[in-house]
Amino acid sequence: MPDYRVKFETVTVAGIDYLIRSLSDLQQFADPDGQAERTGISSASWSLFGHIWPSARVLALAMHSYDLVGKRILEIGAGLGLASLVIHRRAGDITVSDWHPLSQAFLNENLLLNKLGPLKYQTGNWAGDNPELGRFDLIIGSDILYERQQPLQLATFIAEHAAPDAQIIIVDPDRGNRMGFCREMAALGYGFTSERANRINENGDPYKGRFLTFNQALA
Repeated sequence: MPDYRVKFETVTVAGIDYLIRSLSDLQQFADPDGQAERTGISSASWSLFGHIWPSARVLALAMHSYDLVGKRILEIGAGLGLASLVIHRRAGDITVSDWHPLSQAFLNENLLLNKLGPLKYQTGNWAGDNPELGRFDLIIGSDILYERQQPLQLATFIAEHAAPDAQIIIVDPDRGNRMGFCREMAALGYGFTSERANRINENGDPYKGRFLTFNQALA
């Protein structure tokens, strides 16, 4: 038995139900082999990967209707990878990336629960080298700017793995690091647009964050 507690919840995206195995609460910490500690994940942030956050719901809904044809896609800081499940169901070419040691195991379980085939996964270290990851035409993420050092790390990581004409879509709940990230992306040659989401998620909760869309053509 694992030394953490889980629950099973149904998450609806564009009228389609996804059965998701997640952590039962966000007050947990389980790192018996020290894997999380070695990657720099603190006890306070350990459980954050295992929850379906509002921004993840917004990104997943956007990916339900996004044009995926011919695009190699990467979800960064994916956590439970809800948007990746939506893309995978649509037969998109998606790679899931996170640095939490349990993210891949939860992803594989949720693929089985939803009768979906295997999905490509790569550990993504924003502060280091990721030579096996390659480059992508579309890079997506949700609620990933919650620590002070992340804007520079994330912008550098994206620039290393974005194809020349890539589009980057980040759903952000108006965290304080948003503008710092936009400045770092601009310094790397990316222009951006910012659009308020202003929508009601399918679970009934309001969402007032932003879509941040980056590409070099906007610079």
